[in-house]
Amino acid sequence: MTAAGGPLPPLLTVGVVVTAIALAGAVAKRFGQSVIPAYILAGIVLGPSVPRHLGPIRLAVVDPSGYIDVFAELGVVALLFFLGLHVSVGELLSNRRAILGSSALDFLLNYAAGFGLAILFGFSTLEALFVAGIVYMSSSAIITKSLIERGWIVEPESEPILGTLVAEDLLIAVYLTFLSSVVLGGDGLVDAALGVGRGFLLLGAVAVVGWRGTDLLDRFFASDSDELFLLRVFGVMALLAGVGLTLGVSEGVTAFFVGAALGPTDHAERIERVIDPARDLFAGLFFFGVGATTSLLALSSVAGFLAVALVVTTVTKLVSGTLGGKLYGLDSRRSFRVGVGLVARGEFSLVLAALAGSAAGDRLGSLVPEFAVGYVLVMSVLGTLLIRHEADLLALGGRLIPGYSAPQVDGGRA
Repeated sequence: MTAAGGPLPPLLTVGVVVTAIALAGAVAKRFGQSVIPAYILAGIVLGPSVPRHLGPIRLAVVDPSGYIDVFAELGVVALLFFLGLHVSVGELLSNRRAILGSSALDFLLNYAAGFGLAILFGFSTLEALFVAGIVYMSSSAIITKSLIERGWIVEPESEPILGTLVAEDLLIAVYLTFLSSVVLGGDGLVDAALGVGRGFLLLGAVAVVGWRGTDLLDRFFASDSDELFLLRVFGVMALLAGVGLTLGVSEGVTAFFVGAALGPTDHAERIERVIDPARDLFAGLFFFGVGATTSLLALSSVAGFLAVALVVTTVTKLVSGTLGGKLYGLDSRRSFRVGVGLVARGEFSLVLAALAGSAAGDRLGSLVPEFAVGYVLVMSVLGTLLIRHEADLLALGGRLIPGYSAPQVDGGRA
């Protein structure tokens, strides 16, 4: 920190953030909890929230900067890339009817709930469009991290969760184009739509290379050195994710497709082994950044609406996810896990909030971002806790509901 109480030097900032993440994670593990809420809370405590001082004590220790944002963005990319390694695009396409059905349920129930609640609480149609998008989008990064922690990533319920997340991420690219170009007066709908179209072509090209070019990819990434191997994998992953983002497609979606392309190669297990440490480091920075954007005092003006939205949209995600699991032919327990797995909201809701904050108008430019930050904070923590304690929820239902018997999963994890 400077003598005038200014921001910390860059290297010290990184040291403080990583140390805080490490300590928060250790505390969470000590009490048998997910590390994600701990990372987010560390960001809240150390981030530039209001109040910044308590008497002579400076509360805002860390001011997020550009390079922290880049590291956090790499966390999203690495998490979605890792998720892509564990799926087959061919299998997803073979279940396209189930994906379409579950994704339609997800959109209709959650988007409609957000839009209806916003109108009911006096928001304009434009503001309601933002609120609906914020509550509709599940967090690919948070959910992926939770699936890895709980081991669900290799279970049947991961497929409908994954299919829904991919559908949401693809839809949000179009939705952001609509809001920025039509509603907010961007560069023009046609130009933006062409950019999104080019992005989808990139995804298609990556999928085709993964489908038809497995031998080529095996030769390209072959290396006796783990160092050079990691650099090639991370370089291709970040490069293509950046190209996708430039063309109007989520960097996370692009990274997922890159991971899916490399999944069938002979290098998949090695990729997973060498990328794990970098993935966890960057993911921790991402979750810290979510907390650092949260100003708890700013939530008072939307507290009532926030409380109602939290309850209603938690229920709608649980319902839509559970019904989506049924469309995949899963049993009741695994279908419930799909619903639980989709509750967390995160990065894309914050992207919509940032877009709303750049718009003119007191409510759109201030209340909608304040709602989004509070909503993401609570739902990110709640979503990870629900996944962590899914079995306890079912047991609680057995105690509270007469005649209820918690369904079992044959061979699954409790």
